[in-house]
Amino acid sequence: MPQIAQLMEVYGSQFFWLLIVIGIIYFFIAKNMVPKISKTVDDRQKRITDDLAAAQSAQDRAEQIEEDYRTSINNAKSDAVSKVNEAKAGAAKKNEAAVKRADTSIAKKAEEADAALKAATATALTEIESVAAEAAKDIVATVSGTKVTAAQAKKAVKAAF
Repeated sequence: MPQIAQLMEVYGSQFFWLLIVIGIIYFFIAKNMVPKISKTVDDRQKRITDDLAAAQSAQDRAEQIEEDYRTSINNAKSDAVSKVNEAKAGAAKKNEAAVKRADTSIAKKAEEADAALKAATATALTEIESVAAEAAKDIVATVSGTKVTAAQAKKAVKAAF
């Protein structure tokens, strides 16, 4: 076959032109395409770096806002606790004063009631003594028929009490 016989003669020149075309394509890509691709890769890397920096900045801001929020919440809680404690202390003082006034009032009323009771007891005893003296005088007059004076009857009743 004649085509196979020519192959060795044409092979060298075809290989030479193949290398020339590949070299031209390589230099064309190296001069025109590689800088564009490199620029695109660099731009993408810069955008990623900038986005990461912006995200870090936003996260730092968010953490600062959260810390400020927690601080304000803690301050509000401590203020509320102190106000509640102050209110409790004020209420305790008012209650203590009210209890003291009530104790004083009750003690005064108890003293008045005690004095009234003593006066009533004394009055009752006096009345009982006078009634007992009259009864004793009448009993002695009825039983023995002797007359006893009111003073003697009172003296006998007081001795009995």
